Formats: sequence, C-alpha cells, structure tokens
Amino acid sequence: MNQNQPNYPLAERLSWISESETIAMAKLGRTLKAEGKDVISLSFGEPDFFTPEHIKQAAIDAIHQNFTFYTPVAGIPDLKEAIVQKFQRENQLTYQTDQIVVSTGAKNAIMNTVLSLVNPGDEVIIPRPFWVSYADMVQFAQGVPVYIDTTVESDYKITAEQLEKAISPKSKLFMFSSPNNPSGMIYSFDELKALAEVFERHPEIFIISDEIYEHINFEGKHHSIAGFGSLINRTITVNGVSKAFSMTGWRIGYIGAPKAIAFACEKLQSQFTSGTNAIAQKAAIAALNGDLTPTYQMRDAFKKRRDICYERLKAVPGIKLSLPPGAFYLFPDISAYFGKQYQGHVIHNSQDLCMFLLNQVYLVTVAGSAFGNDNCIRLSYATSEENLIKAMDRIKEGLSLLS
Repeated sequence: MNQNQPNYPLAERLSWISESETIAMAKLGRTLKAEGKDVISLSFGEPDFFTPEHIKQAAIDAIHQNFTFYTPVAGIPDLKEAIVQKFQRENQLTYQTDQIVVSTGAKNAIMNTVLSLVNPGDEVIIPRPFWVSYADMVQFAQGVPVYIDTTVESDYKITAEQLEKAISPKSKLFMFSSPNNPSGMIYSFDELKALAEVFERHPEIFIISDEIYEHINFEGKHHSIAGFGSLINRTITVNGVSKAFSMTGWRIGYIGAPKAIAFACEKLQSQFTSGTNAIAQKAAIAALNGDLTPTYQMRDAFKKRRDICYERLKAVPGIKLSLPPGAFYLFPDISAYFGKQYQGHVIHNSQDLCMFLLNQVYLVTVAGSAFGNDNCIRLSYATSEENLIKAMDRIKEGLSLLS
C-alpha cells in the first residue's frame, strides 16, 4: 500500500472474496488499448448484438407512460406473470407468481438465494469449472465450497457417482449452470436424470440451477433439473434476459423457487436493492412474451463463430479442446505449455499464460483458475468473426514463441 495513503479499517468480510477475474483482465486490456495497442478482448461474457427493436420500443413506451416509480420488491405483477408463463411454456415447470422474484440481474438472484440458504459451515457442492462468482458467493455467506473436478476428457461434466461421493452430512446446497460458463457444456436429459436420482435420495440438499444461457444451445431442447421427480420443491431455477435477448445492461434476472425461499429472497432483497428498474422490467415483459426470431439468429451467429474458433484452435499443438454445444465460450486445456518460457518468463499456470498472451500479442483472455480449473483459459467468442480469426492467429503466434 502507498505509505502516503491512510490504512483504512475495512470490514473483514472483504477478505473473504476476490475481485472478478473477468473484470480484472478487462481492465488490463483497456489500459493497453488506451496506450494505443491493438488489443482484442475475449474476456467478457456479453453478447455483442443490440437489444431487439421490439424490446427497446417497450421501454420507450414505458417512459412515455411515466412508468418511472418504485416497483414491488419481487417484481411488477405483469412481469412475474410473464415469467410464470415462460417457465410453463419453455421448461414445463409450474410456478405461481408468489414463487417468482425479479432481481437486478441473475447474479443478484443467485446471491440472494445463497444468503437465504447457507449458514456458516454449511457445505455447498460446486462442479469445477464453475462461473467465476459461485465460490466467492458461498465464502461470503461463510459456507464451505466442496468441489467436484472435471476435465476436458469428461466434457467438463460430473457423474452421478461423483456427486454421491461429494455429499456429506453438512451438505446444504448444490449449484451449477447448464449450459455452462466457462465450458459451454450442456447436461443432457439422461445426465440430469442420473443426478436427479442422487438428489432424490438426499432430500436435505437444495439445488441452484443457473440456466441463463438456456437459449444459446446449438444442439436442441433445453432441460431443467427442476423437472425431474420432486426436485421442483427444492430447486431454485435461475434465469434472466441478458444472454438470450442481448440485454446485459438492463439488469433483469429472476428465480422460480419454493414459496419459502422466494419469500426469503424477497425479504433479503428489500434491504439491499429493493425492486429493480421499472423501465427494464417493462422491456423484459416484451422479451419474454415476444418473437424469439432475433434470439435464434444470434444463436446461429454464435454457432458459426464457435466453429471458426474451434477449427483453428484444435490445430494448435498442445491444446486440448472439447466442442461446446452451448453458451459462447471455449475452455481449452493449455497445460502442455506449463514449464515453457520466453525470454526468461516461465509459464507456471493459466494466469501466467493469460498475461503472456496479453503482453506479447495483445489478446485478453481469462485464466481458468478463476473458474476453478488452472489447466485452462476461457475464451469468449462474443465478438466479430474478423476479430476471432485474428485472435486465434494471435494465440497460435504467441504459443509458438514458448519453448
């Protein structure tokens, strides 16, 4: 710390969490870009498409209608009804409006749920790799993350046997995403069914199912684990509008949950953020009730980009790679480059490799260690095809320098 700066007595809880690695790498990229460097960023998980016109129009209409006052904490009634209908129509999940809570983004919704369920010392089972915030959320609640490791060879998915082995008398919660961030992998119907059978034997465990990438699915129908057996009675299904409708800045996420958990999340949210943005909620209604053609067009564009990146990356010596069927990420295993060096700089881990690519070829990526797998790096292909071709060439060029 700068000796001229006072040593502020900040709260101890700040030491329980770390800054998002995704955001930290993006900051470094912006710094280099400000210096005039030709930086390409593959760091942010954000569609590079504009919000569809009919959704923007709904927001404009809401402004003209002066819909600008505080909203109910759990969401406006017509948005909650649209969410109920969406769950029934697309996921065959039956909720009532008092089981829906609308939050300021899916991250807010997940944090509400974790803080509502996890007591100090409770164990939370998390497959690795995981979305960058899961572990920090659990640690903030003073829970204990229990990790289940996966590899590129297993397509970054756990088995029912691994899940059973991870369960202990202290297990309180299981949290996962499908389609997955950072791997892009999707659990099939049969794979979810096998996991559900384990949970049926352990009725004390709750489940957070993060389905924010539901519509970025290149294979077919999405399946929700809440649809198996009695699991809807203890599953919190998380979704939102940011990825499917390119509405990241609108900050609308939501849950479908058992009534007691929905009430707990509403109670907690009433003291943190209260009701979310009024205009954004009206826009979200238009998104959920409207034509999905723009979503499918975006999905198809992502699939084309995925194929461009995959074909180029799999030809790079030393990289191990799975073909992800969803989201907009690749999660290559780059551990073959550990121990190699360039001009005295040795690559020890994924963070070293990301910094090497940033400094040598001006490419922003995110270390796999941030997602619980230090053998990998995450690449977001939510950018133009031209940028992606350049980026894959830069990866090949940068890695060829290491020996």
